[in-house]
Amino acid sequence: MKIKSYILVYVFAGLSIIVSPQSVVNTSHNLSVSGTGSIKANSEQEICIFCHTPHSARPDSPLWNKNDPGTFYNLYSSPTSQSVPDQPTGSSILCLSCHDGTIALGNVLSRISDIDFTGGLTMLPAGHTNLNTDLSDDHPVSFQYSASLAAADGQLLDPAIITPPVTLEAGKLECSSCHDPHNNVFGNFLVLSNQFSELCYKCHDRDYWSSSSHNNSVSGWNGSGTDPWFHSSYPTVAENSCENCHNPHGAEGKENLLNFIQEENNCLVCHNGNVAATDIYSQLTKPYIHNVYGYNLAHSPSEDPLVVSMHVECQDCHNPHAVNSATAAAPLISGALSGTMGINTGGSGVVPAVFEYEVCFRCHAESPGRPGSSTSRAIEQNNTRLEFDSGNPSYHPVTAIGKNNDSPSLIIPYTENSLIYCTDCHSSDGAGSPAGPHGSNWPQILKLRYETADYTVESPEAYALCYSCHSRSSILSDISFGEHWLHIVDQNTPCNACHDPHGISSSQGTFSNNTHLINFDVGIVQSGGAGVIIFVDQGLNSGYCMLRCHGRGHGPGMSY
Repeated sequence: MKIKSYILVYVFAGLSIIVSPQSVVNTSHNLSVSGTGSIKANSEQEICIFCHTPHSARPDSPLWNKNDPGTFYNLYSSPTSQSVPDQPTGSSILCLSCHDGTIALGNVLSRISDIDFTGGLTMLPAGHTNLNTDLSDDHPVSFQYSASLAAADGQLLDPAIITPPVTLEAGKLECSSCHDPHNNVFGNFLVLSNQFSELCYKCHDRDYWSSSSHNNSVSGWNGSGTDPWFHSSYPTVAENSCENCHNPHGAEGKENLLNFIQEENNCLVCHNGNVAATDIYSQLTKPYIHNVYGYNLAHSPSEDPLVVSMHVECQDCHNPHAVNSATAAAPLISGALSGTMGINTGGSGVVPAVFEYEVCFRCHAESPGRPGSSTSRAIEQNNTRLEFDSGNPSYHPVTAIGKNNDSPSLIIPYTENSLIYCTDCHSSDGAGSPAGPHGSNWPQILKLRYETADYTVESPEAYALCYSCHSRSSILSDISFGEHWLHIVDQNTPCNACHDPHGISSSQGTFSNNTHLINFDVGIVQSGGAGVIIFVDQGLNSGYCMLRCHGRGHGPGMSY
């Protein structure tokens, strides 16, 4: 077992010498009376004695001057980790003879009694340097870093290409792989600067990372709120890189070494307008949200694409290692959703998702806990994958071009051949709000107002969502349906009373009764006496209903 060292500097009484900046003399590991740190001995002049002795050293260590702590440590564990850490060995157990806080700093083998420290200090005081015996919140050490481990993980470099100053001890990653106790040139006794996560990259090779915004953004913290980089001195997102989210020692979110135990706090500490331009935090204060606050430790990077145990976290829709600013046309995912999991139109998991709707289908298709419809329909459907299926009698064109070849109300640039995103309707409301369904003042996280209550007075505002794609003047001029004015304006019947915005599955609806998104709200529409509530399609701009609404029966040849 080898401990890295640079220039050994000996200090003799009465001699004035120039000390190399790489020397331990200039670091907080100089615990002698000449030390410049806050922890130092009262009178002990020897510098190396706190770790090394030429005589009576522990025979299994490099002239080590302290006893093995003899402690059982609680080790790092994560469901996504392929490594199996052992109880600390090699240089790791040597470091822990001080840094676990169980042995007095002045308790060395070469002295009969303990060396006294200023202020009566004995143990390493509580703080980020005292790791204690719980290593579950620290980067794992003392595991065999092999080619098979790298292959199984898929995002670790093969140990054969790991180059100094990062080294392995007997094939294991130990404290000395990242830290040199004699040299503090890079801070935290790192063997290499971790600006732009240069040290992390010596072992880690994350998918998508090179093009990720978290790797490339030059945004800085404006000084408001919580410091997102409390354990770093670097001023930009790109310079902090991995440490934007991860803390190698003392992580609150232990499983993935996250800075904060609440997963969303690792995102919102920057995405609150204090670092990132997009203020997601404010969107999540609105009445209708994807409630990331309602869950904790429920999401796992290794979970199935289909969300079996219902939860929603930022990471369910966004891959922080892949997210970028690339744009796309519907239905392809944008850079904001790059590298995420999804469920395709056939119901199979896909990694990564290709289309935006695949990300939505994770929770809103076959997931057992999927949310139900806010409207009671003649045909009840809550599986969005089936609602948007291209074999349906009708659907909004999310997964495929729509079935209606004649839709005169569409506003430019929309045509009958257009495709749209789920987020064209479900997104944060308000001018300048960030894209995506984070939070809205309108139910179902709609980006615009869409009234569904009976007897709603028609106005551009009441049906702003519909009128963002469909011309109000065209609709009310009865161009596409001769009774729109009568229903919407005269009778104050909401669009939602007749139209199911997603679509009607072919497994339940028919091409005779459920074209044009017809699926009645049974809270408004009742049976017409024949035990049915249906629309009968008779071709272009022709058909009739069999039902009762607003106290009036509807049927073939019947007036309103």
